[in-house]
Amino acid sequence: MEPVVGYSRAVVVGPHVYVAGTAPIPRDGGDPPTDVYGQTRLCLEIISGALSEAGASLADVVRTRLYLVAADDFEEAGRAHGEAFASVRPANTTVVVAALVDPRWRVELEVEAVVSLAGR
Repeated sequence: MEPVVGYSRAVVVGPHVYVAGTAPIPRDGGDPPTDVYGQTRLCLEIISGALSEAGASLADVVRTRLYLVAADDFEEAGRAHGEAFASVRPANTTVVVAALVDPRWRVELEVEAVVSLAGR
């Protein structure tokens, strides 16, 4: 979607890495997982790859934003988020929205990271 919509998956500005809202879109273009835990894990895998290409990792994340279409999904999305960030503990905001672009998506996730310039 990046070239069609005109945005970047991740943008690096100095030591900061901003990763765009990431939906659970499998690489093969197939259907996303049906459960919110699986969708959140897929979002995190995509984000991890984007961070890696930008010279960062999940360990560098300082802020996350979870967008959920149902408040009842918070526990499962939170479980996947907690597994990824248990030792990092970034600031987080979780927002319940009316809908996401694709009705199959139950979660979208964006992150911000800060990496040490010495580590680059």
